[in-house]
Amino acid sequence: MKIKFPVDGGVCEVQANTLQARKCCVEAIKKGRKRGLDETLREEKHNKRGNDRVLGLEVKEDTLINVQLMNEFLTIELIPDDSEKVTKIGSKMKDDIREEVIKYLRKNKDIFAWSPQDLEGINPSVITHHLNLDPNVKLVK
Repeated sequence: MKIKFPVDGGVCEVQANTLQARKCCVEAIKKGRKRGLDETLREEKHNKRGNDRVLGLEVKEDTLINVQLMNEFLTIELIPDDSEKVTKIGSKMKDDIREEVIKYLRKNKDIFAWSPQDLEGINPSVITHHLNLDPNVKLVK
């Protein structure tokens, strides 16, 4: 996966390291096992590239952790009296910081994109995802 974004003087490009991401996943699962979670990891055949291994993960339903938000959010109207143009901020901020954040967001409300039409001027190469497909390979239905 590759992400491009504009910076002063050009476009910055970040490419994901899938092998490193898989290693992180394996380490997280190992740590989960130490805490008593019962995930099983199996290594599958080499993928088409031949150098990476594809890892499959099976999780037993009774071991799933119920994830809940730790923080409630406040809905803020960025444009007063326009209930369609809102954003959310954390509710556990101190009052003075909350007011400062709201003031800052309202001051910069013009940078929010409320619809795809608001994204004018962004080069499609920055926001377009391309699949790495071989055009010579027959598609499988």
